[in-house]
Amino acid sequence: MIKDAPIGIFDSGIGGITVWKEIYRTLPNEDIIYLADSKNSPYGLKSHKEIISLAIDNVEFLLSKKCKLIVVACNTITAIAIDTLRHKYSIPFIGMEPAVKPAALNTKVGKIGVLATKGTFEGDLFKKTSKKYTNNIKIAIQIGNGLVELAESGKIESDEAKELLIKYLTPMIDMGVDQIVLGCTHYPLFSSVIKKIIPKNIQLINPALAVAKYTKTVLIREGIVSSRLEKMKYEFYSSGDITVLQNLLIQIDRLKLIGYKIENISR
Repeated sequence: MIKDAPIGIFDSGIGGITVWKEIYRTLPNEDIIYLADSKNSPYGLKSHKEIISLAIDNVEFLLSKKCKLIVVACNTITAIAIDTLRHKYSIPFIGMEPAVKPAALNTKVGKIGVLATKGTFEGDLFKKTSKKYTNNIKIAIQIGNGLVELAESGKIESDEAKELLIKYLTPMIDMGVDQIVLGCTHYPLFSSVIKKIIPKNIQLINPALAVAKYTKTVLIREGIVSSRLEKMKYEFYSSGDITVLQNLLIQIDRLKLIGYKIENISR
C-alpha cells in the first residue's frame, strides 16, 4: 500500500542527516530510507551532467526500495537536477531552497551572508530567490570549499574546520550581517563550531525544518500519509565508508532505542 511505503531521502553524503532528523521528528509514523552517496562526494564542483547522472542513480536506488516520495536533501542537486527528476519520474520530489527569503525577511540591518557550494550559487533557484528578495539588502556570498570533505571525513570539530570557517565567516562578520544562511546540508553539522566564531546577534538559518514541514504538507496533499502505528523502520545506506554516518547516528539518542539498519552499497 503506497501510504505505508517509505519516504526516501538522499544527499551527496552525510549532510542530509540534518534534514533526516527534522523529517524524523516531524513525521514519527513514517518509515524513512536515507542514501548517502559519499563515494562521489562532494557534488559541488562536478559538472551539471555528472550531477544529474548521479541524482538519477540515487533516485533509482530509492525507487527500488518502493519509496513513495523523495527528498533531495542537497542544495546543489536541487539547484541543478530537481527539474529533470520531476520530469522523469511521477512521484513527488521535495528539494532544498537556499533560505535567502527568511534571511532577507528577518534581517534588521539589511545585511545577510550565504555560505553555500559553487553549484548552489550557480543554480537558477538561488539567482531567482536572491533577485526577488534582496533588492534592498546587501548580501555576502561565500563558497565553502573544503567543508563537505571535512564533514565526510568526520573532522567536524577539527582545527582545520575552524580555520576554514574563520576564513569564510570573517568577511560576513566584518560587513555586519545579522543572518547567515547555511546553504548546504553539510554545513549545519558545523553549527557548534560556527557559534563559537560569530557574534551572538547573528542568527544561523538552517532550512531543514522548513523542508520537513513541507514534506508533511505534500504527504497530506497527495493522500499518502502513513496509517501505520507499529514500530517504524529506519534504513541508512552509503556508497562510501559508513563509519562517519554511523557515528552521527549514534549521537541521536532515540535511534538507540528504536534501532535501525545501516549498510554499505556498491555504486
